[in-house]
Amino acid sequence: MNDSRGGVRGYSRRRPAEAALVLADGEVFEGEAIGAVPPDGVAMGEVVFNTVLSGYQEVITDPSYAGQIVTFTVAHLGNYGVNAEDHESRRPFCRGVVVRDLARRRSNWRAEADLDDLLRSHEVPGIAGVDTRRLTRHLRDAGAMPGAFGTADQATLATAAANEPGTDGLDLVSTVTCDVPTTVASTGGGRRIVAMDFGIKATIVRHLTRLGEVTIVPASTPSAEILAMSPDGVFLSNGPGDPGPLVDVRVQIDALLGEVPIFGICLGHQLLAGTIGAEIYKLPFGHHGGNHPVRNLATGAVEITSQNHNYCVAEGSLPTAELTHVNLNDQTVEGIRCRDVPAFSVQYHPEAGPGPHDSRYLFDDFEALIASVKGPASGAIAGGVV
Repeated sequence: MNDSRGGVRGYSRRRPAEAALVLADGEVFEGEAIGAVPPDGVAMGEVVFNTVLSGYQEVITDPSYAGQIVTFTVAHLGNYGVNAEDHESRRPFCRGVVVRDLARRRSNWRAEADLDDLLRSHEVPGIAGVDTRRLTRHLRDAGAMPGAFGTADQATLATAAANEPGTDGLDLVSTVTCDVPTTVASTGGGRRIVAMDFGIKATIVRHLTRLGEVTIVPASTPSAEILAMSPDGVFLSNGPGDPGPLVDVRVQIDALLGEVPIFGICLGHQLLAGTIGAEIYKLPFGHHGGNHPVRNLATGAVEITSQNHNYCVAEGSLPTAELTHVNLNDQTVEGIRCRDVPAFSVQYHPEAGPGPHDSRYLFDDFEALIASVKGPASGAIAGGVV
């Protein structure tokens, strides 16, 4: 990773430098370069905003941000540093980060390095000093869009932004999924779970191990291979980008439906819904944050949820499933349950990481669904907070 001069391969050690972010519609935001400095001083991606107040490390290492530049709406970032334990994946997959004010020093007993160290060590460029309030208002009004930022001149950045394709129509899952199956031991349950990795987060795996042994398989794994593992349940993970190009994945999910209980989260929710015939569409600027209110239609309870998605299931396009959860901000679909097969899914993140814990009961619902099909587990579910 490091070259002989102490820098990051393909990148140079940065010196404080003026930088700019240019959106595809021509809007310009000035700032200062942080993190890794990309070759030619240009980084490109789809620009979105996230409203979490803490948990920046988990956001940056969430594979669901592949292809995107993440704008943090919170004004002050990096004050508690970073540590290896809080990584949600093996490395960041986002194209860059945009912040208002990067902390000059960290202060936390768990910190092992600075946020800037994390960005540079994983070749993630960033820009600080940006008027993120103005940027967020613009994205809210105009929608998420391609952009380019860096130390190059504004004309070069504008050209790069105009040529950046964004995430529409791209298979980003193949860039983040694992290469070979990996098995993680149970922490208390007696089930055997197979998790299809579309960009799975470490916190999700920790919750699933409460149910039993978890085998994480690449997104391209055929259904026959999954069923040959004799799973008690199959989990469809979160992941980045547009579900539209993932035709082969939906074919495999279709073959699993009715054969084994299924639980999906985020992209896994969209893929399950798409498999049973639902229409999927892109939201104007997506849902990215840890404070989205969702109503559980069965109980009437309102859950404050963690969310990270640009695409959504169209209400009324699910003849074989019932609506279970609704977003109270915009009334979009947040959860479904199939009527004819043992399968359900939610659009949000019950594992949080970062975010509230209101929806962790959904992992217990997965165990209950498995029990209704497979009978009692051989071991009890471990209690406590993961």
